[in-house]
Amino acid sequence: MTIPKPLVDSLFEQFGEADITRLSIREVGRLVSQIEEQSGQEFIHMEMGVPGLPAPAIAIEAEKEALDKGVAPIYPDIEGIPFVKTEIARFARLFMDVEVSPASCVPTVGAMQGSFAALLTVARTNREKPFTLFIDPGFPVQKSQLNLSGLPFKSFDVLNYRGDKLHDKLESYLKEGNICSICYSSPNNPSWICFSESELKTIGELATKYDVIVIEDLAYFGMDFRQQYGAPGIPPYQPTVSRYTDHYILLLSASKIFSYAGQRIGMMIISEGVRKRKYPNLRNYFTSDVLGHFVSYGVLYATTAGTSHSAQYALACTLKAVNDGQLDFVSALQAYGEKAKLMKALFLKYGFYIVYTDEDRELADGFYFTIAYPGMTSGELMKEFLYYGISAISLAITGSDNPNGLRACVSFVRLDQMGVLEDRLKAFAENQ
Repeated sequence: MTIPKPLVDSLFEQFGEADITRLSIREVGRLVSQIEEQSGQEFIHMEMGVPGLPAPAIAIEAEKEALDKGVAPIYPDIEGIPFVKTEIARFARLFMDVEVSPASCVPTVGAMQGSFAALLTVARTNREKPFTLFIDPGFPVQKSQLNLSGLPFKSFDVLNYRGDKLHDKLESYLKEGNICSICYSSPNNPSWICFSESELKTIGELATKYDVIVIEDLAYFGMDFRQQYGAPGIPPYQPTVSRYTDHYILLLSASKIFSYAGQRIGMMIISEGVRKRKYPNLRNYFTSDVLGHFVSYGVLYATTAGTSHSAQYALACTLKAVNDGQLDFVSALQAYGEKAKLMKALFLKYGFYIVYTDEDRELADGFYFTIAYPGMTSGELMKEFLYYGISAISLAITGSDNPNGLRACVSFVRLDQMGVLEDRLKAFAENQ
């Protein structure tokens, strides 16, 4: 073992939780930080989904220039400055083959705020349809957002419902008539599965049939490196449900796509039909029943009154460079895929297996992957890893039904740590 067992156990006990799988991502990060500090041993950090690449110079310079020109004392437009709205719409057309107007594109305080605004708004559209349906596994904070808002949700683990099986499973929930939205991420956090075009078509067609809105989290846009999605206006385009239904809200993250996490800037794209649609029930919470107006002036205004003025210029200039073909953002992200390939090979070498895979092809190498070890539950594996200086989170908090898996994130693992990771995995396997 790398870390003394009594030290790990005593620090864990301070959290007052017997089941380690119930710790949040941030709590796991705090625990690991304490173990590192007191043991003097550096961990292989796989618990936090935090970008680990440098931010584009063009974004930093654009934000500096905006500040120098005096935007800091001026409130930004809640719906976003025209420059960024125009470039978001261009990005949708050039990289998703989706036509939207700038009016339908809104910058948010990260995709996190976009998620909160979308989930809250859609849940208020029809009192007869209060439930959000999550296609799990997924980002646990989205459920926390609904819990904090006192809103109900349902979910199912997609592990055994890929391909043609997805249709009947999804429809079994929708036909109950109480679902307002379907929420998922693709590429998926935590499993890194990617929905196929046929699966997205199924989701889109059922959303139209049952009049529900799809909240599609595209935080990891372009990171399925099995395809090259980085050429503006040239197929293939990022797979998205928005090509199969007009019932959608898309969430994009500059934190992940452009490694601009510190400035908290993201994008929300609302379909033209949904943005302009009137939902009478919204008047119970705001002066307008138009969904797009409710999002901006009902939710965004009430939470942050818009997002950082200078960061909007950083995002706009970065998007313009990407849209003009001057910045290849996808190539810059491929370092994640390279690390994932190396790390997965090491885990497989020492007896682990991948929990979630794509049905029709090998799982992509990217930001995350899922692992399990024969004969060990996720709690047992998660705790045992700590003794070997390895940290990850349990799939239990992501909505997975699998009792054995962990999520591994590659972003904080350095290439010079691969030898250390192998030594620790080898020692782990020898002691089982």
